[in-house]
Amino acid sequence: MATPYTVAVVVGSLRKQAYSLRLAQALVKLAPDTLKLDVVTLHDLSFYNQDLEATPPADWVAFRQRIKAADAVLFVTPEYNRSIPGVLKNAIDVGSRPYGHSAFDGKPGGVISNSPGAIGGFGANHHLRQCLTFLNIAVLQQPEAYVGGIADAFDEQGELTKAPLRDFMQKYIDAFAAWVAQQKK
Repeated sequence: MATPYTVAVVVGSLRKQAYSLRLAQALVKLAPDTLKLDVVTLHDLSFYNQDLEATPPADWVAFRQRIKAADAVLFVTPEYNRSIPGVLKNAIDVGSRPYGHSAFDGKPGGVISNSPGAIGGFGANHHLRQCLTFLNIAVLQQPEAYVGGIADAFDEQGELTKAPLRDFMQKYIDAFAAWVAQQKK
């Protein structure tokens, strides 16, 4: 088997027990051997300020390098006010700058949104896709992943126990693996 593709899994939430983080960790276990998932949290990423670009903070440099080193990027995000959380938008801004040197440019990508509610983060998913179009990320279109009712999907240890969701996530990560392989040809 060829070396697996590295996927930066960017988690759009800062909560310690975030559903997005738990979902990202579940995907690590479900991923086929053709993918190596690297869960990227945003806890230590400082706010983007163009005035600092001449000597960017070390956390920006590290984040950019981590994204650049990945073959693909997968975003797992909650929905805040029908959009993406500010911390995720900040990460996109940090990673896409300076202009013309985006760490995201040309990578295959995917979006998984989630919510305790029934809509599954539909607004966040599509708002994020709009950003990714500008970043020149080729986003997997099908299957779409709007994960609703996520509040009871995990046990106390963080294991994904909701069988229908686990089955869907398996289908999604397998489709994502095929998408990455197709895009990296």
